[in-house]
Amino acid sequence: MSTDSPPIEETPLRADAARNRERILEAADEVFSERGADASLDDIARRAKVGIGTLYRRFPTRDALLAALCNDRLLALSARSRSRDDSMDPGASVRAFTVELAIHAGYYQGLATMLGAVLQSDTAGCRAGRAEGIRLLERAKKAKAIAEDVSFEDVLCVITATSLAAAQGGSLEPRVTHLVDLFFNGIKRR
Repeated sequence: MSTDSPPIEETPLRADAARNRERILEAADEVFSERGADASLDDIARRAKVGIGTLYRRFPTRDALLAALCNDRLLALSARSRSRDDSMDPGASVRAFTVELAIHAGYYQGLATMLGAVLQSDTAGCRAGRAEGIRLLERAKKAKAIAEDVSFEDVLCVITATSLAAAQGGSLEPRVTHLVDLFFNGIKRR
């Protein structure tokens, strides 16, 4: 999905449309939690008791539906990250954000493989998550804590790989933290 795409929700919804949207989001959360992020959109529409056309009018793509589900968590993650500026050095801040985003990417099985596309969605949470990652990375580069040639897309690739590897077994958070630490130890500025 390109960054030039129109916002997912531009105008206030009628009451019935708003109820349908909420039912779709609740059903999607349940179905994605049970079957993973690549679960059938038809199953989500059935569970929400709406037609597939209604689902697609509200959420034209799977990425748009996942972005709407991730919105609040990404807003909270970004706010928490910004609140650490005074208490954490730039390198530790970008590392902490990377761990949190990698754990978030494991929220639904398969979400990690779609995270880059989801973060391109035009929701407040996706914009905030992407902007915060870029801000932290630039802050860490300026502090000479991270090599100049590391991009946010590089970090997203590591987040995806970390989330997928961590999902293969064991406790998610300690495994993610360990794998992110290995990555950051490799990209420190020398």
